[in-house]
Amino acid sequence: VMDAEHGLGFIPYDVSAEKKGWDIESRDTGGHLRFIEVKGRHAEARDVIITKNEILASLNAPDAFILALVLVDAGFAHAPSYVRRFFKRELGFAETAVVFSIKDLLSIAERHP
Repeated sequence: VMDAEHGLGFIPYDVSAEKKGWDIESRDTGGHLRFIEVKGRHAEARDVIITKNEILASLNAPDAFILALVLVDAGFAHAPSYVRRFFKRELGFAETAVVFSIKDLLSIAERHP
């Protein structure tokens, strides 16, 4: 995802250790930020789990938040698929995460080099 962001002309920074609800902050030349949560999954996987913190981040910055899905097959990470606005509702009080179908997310994704 870092390489893809560089290829798109962005300047990405790894902030995953800070537990913000996203893994990468990526800035364009005008200073605008993108918040990217990276989820790597085996190419045969059916589901991906998005945590409450990640979902809240996506709802708080819907224009800037991107879910980057990276499928891994035989030790090779494929190009990321970027999913925007994948969640539309507030979480319930006791919900801590939501399980999403990878196939459904990929159906609304943008593919990047």
